[in-house]
Amino acid sequence: MTSPESGLPFTDTAGAWVPHGRFRLAPSGTGPLDGLRFAAKDLFDVAGHATGAGNPDWLATHAPAQATSPVIARLLAAGAELHGKTITDELAYSIQGENVHYGTPLNTRAPDRVPGGSSSGSAAAVAAGLVDFALGTDTGGSTRVPASYCGLWGLRTTHGLVSAEHMVPLSPLFDTVTWLAADASVFERVGQTLLPEPAGLAWSSAVVLSDACIQADAVFQPLLRAVARTLETGLGLPVGNAPASDTDLEQWRQTYVTVSAYDAWQTHGDWVTRVQPAFGAAVAGRWKMAAAVSAQAAAQASAEQARLRAQIHALLGRDTVAVLPSASSVAISRTADPLTVDQIRANTFRITSIAGLAGLPQVNIPFVGADGLPAGVSLLGPAGSDLALIRLAVAVGRQLAAIGAEAQPSAALAAMAK
Repeated sequence: MTSPESGLPFTDTAGAWVPHGRFRLAPSGTGPLDGLRFAAKDLFDVAGHATGAGNPDWLATHAPAQATSPVIARLLAAGAELHGKTITDELAYSIQGENVHYGTPLNTRAPDRVPGGSSSGSAAAVAAGLVDFALGTDTGGSTRVPASYCGLWGLRTTHGLVSAEHMVPLSPLFDTVTWLAADASVFERVGQTLLPEPAGLAWSSAVVLSDACIQADAVFQPLLRAVARTLETGLGLPVGNAPASDTDLEQWRQTYVTVSAYDAWQTHGDWVTRVQPAFGAAVAGRWKMAAAVSAQAAAQASAEQARLRAQIHALLGRDTVAVLPSASSVAISRTADPLTVDQIRANTFRITSIAGLAGLPQVNIPFVGADGLPAGVSLLGPAGSDLALIRLAVAVGRQLAAIGAEAQPSAALAAMAK
């Protein structure tokens, strides 16, 4: 039955949808996604509907979309039904999951904690079981972090592999199209619909990124060991340990922040300057910082990006997978003070900047840690290995689910990795 206040076939118990995004669009064909419901982050265009990008001033200054995102069109053609648009952090410029205009969606798996962002509404909708999967984006961690916080399968795709046409950008140099799902088989089916088959890829080895692992809280450590052990003993891949590069991850973070901020300002600076939109304090601070990045600083950071990118590409080669945390902490308390949030954010960006600067795919495997909260471990693969990486991650999750509590602190993984 359709909920009269929302136009959706249910009540939005997670506070995940934007007011202008409460609509449905029937499948345009039949295929591998028949019967599945999905939502789209309010960055994706749907012809005839407004795209709000998480900010009412953006909504007021942009006409309804004239065309539909090719990703949405492909999902509809494969048999899925679109259930409207979900909340995003403003212009996707956050990994926290809070929006001063539309609210903070509910993280049903940790109700007193944020869902993570900027794909906050998409993660919340999936975690609450209101849709089977949801489209998100990931620039600096905007799907990997919510997936970890909410206990979902999620990923960052290889940069440029999935079309970002008819999607509001943040930083085109780093923006990627993503999705989240609670069920591993659904997650993989979406991947089979949107991703090309990697030619001739056979995984030969795995490496645990030691410098990334030490950025994460203690609750992640047994989960990282469980994944490494499963890759080696369960799936036959020799596992080693190595840093992502010879450079401290704080340098990775600073490089990412500089290049992406400059790119974001080149993308939206004119609109921000002209419209003077009302932003939440944290997002406003980021735009102020972005406006101050000089072309010279951006060029120097871009050169450093190229050096760091080459090092992680060399480490992975064509057939090595890396293991690392998806975030530095479990979901942050809704009442955490700004200093704590900023410290956790910096730690997390030291991890997420690896795939971001390198343009590589990364898949989150959902776990429940010893504290009972979701915590994700990721697999990072070579460029273009996305579909094979999903299959490997799902195989790891299923093996760990099958042996339950003997593999890690909580048997609740079995419910998440089905």
